[in-house]
Amino acid sequence: MKVDNLSKVSFGEIIDCFLKAFENYYVKMPTDQEYYRQRWKAAKVDFNLSYGMFDDEKLVGFIIHAVDKRLGLQTAFNTATGVIPAYRGKRIVQSIYDFALRDLRKNGIEKSVLEVITDNERAVRAYQKVGFKICKDYRCYSGKINSNSDSTIEMQKITMEEYHWDQLPNQQFYSWDFQKETILEGHYTLYEVIWEGKSESYFAIDIKKKYLGQFDVFSQDQKAWERLFNAIGKVVDEVKIINVDHRLEDKLNYISFLKLNNIVNQFEMELMLID
Repeated sequence: MKVDNLSKVSFGEIIDCFLKAFENYYVKMPTDQEYYRQRWKAAKVDFNLSYGMFDDEKLVGFIIHAVDKRLGLQTAFNTATGVIPAYRGKRIVQSIYDFALRDLRKNGIEKSVLEVITDNERAVRAYQKVGFKICKDYRCYSGKINSNSDSTIEMQKITMEEYHWDQLPNQQFYSWDFQKETILEGHYTLYEVIWEGKSESYFAIDIKKKYLGQFDVFSQDQKAWERLFNAIGKVVDEVKIINVDHRLEDKLNYISFLKLNNIVNQFEMELMLID
């Protein structure tokens, strides 16, 4: 078996291996190829810096990297790692990383980042052996939300490209798929909630997929969270909220108040590739 990048592998072959690798996973994965084509494009996946293990010409394991400058560092984000069942237990992920980390450094990547489900202790240990360290602890939710139909909520749709992203709170706590660079490449709609003539909160939502990508309040008034979710409820009746950092207590407290389902928790792990 040998490791190489995925630049010459067809998208269909990558997806076929991906779906086999994620059969019986902790969460059910979509099977539509177009879903991954759009998601990976928005995330800035680079197949030249993504890698696979090949048995002859057959792809049996992979690490798919999105690559971009984030938070000041040229970063490779592991958007997916998998090995098909028949090849597990052969240290394939470690072998791919042995190759990948050298190649990433050679291509100017300064930091490698990944996400892993907290209950997947075997994977966490495997990544730690490679050199990754846990840096963030995320909560993920889904469920229905109810908008108070009697409430008067003023909100306005905002042009995302012209928005003052650098002035928004807590940008450093979002995970790769929900950082502004990915949001801008996706199918998100951005709203501000107005209260007493002032912008009080904002949210970016993928209405079709019901992903609440970013949301926060600009006020210390606890009622601001209520007004924010009343506004969200006027756009969609249910949401998926992925990767809320455990340090954002006010946000998590209101999500808990809404009784959304905590579907899974994840760690973000990082490995610096520069001294």
